[in-house]
Amino acid sequence: MIFIPNKGISNNKKLAKAFVEHYYTKFDANWRGLANLYQEGSMLTFEGQKIQCSQNIVAKLTSLPFQQCQHNTSTVDCQPSGAGDILVFVSGTLQLAGEHHALKFSQMFHLMPA
Repeated sequence: MIFIPNKGISNNKKLAKAFVEHYYTKFDANWRGLANLYQEGSMLTFEGQKIQCSQNIVAKLTSLPFQQCQHNTSTVDCQPSGAGDILVFVSGTLQLAGEHHALKFSQMFHLMPA
């Protein structure tokens, strides 16, 4: 779960795209910059491992076995999930520094009004 401020934006697709662009721009530049996007109740599931709270999530991301990457999103799909929540599914490629072939990735976000 990632908490977002509810500013009355009714266009879920626009909000989802803006969030995804912001998230991956921060991820690619400085993983520690993602900390303020997560709350204590947030959870990241990564390859079957459940990691909860902002501090632990950022620790997991900074422990990944690469230092630099570039996300290229192919799809951003979203749908409301009730009470102002938005489910966002992202797919694309992840280019690691020094690697010739990009990796495919997918990620799901549950955006909730703060």
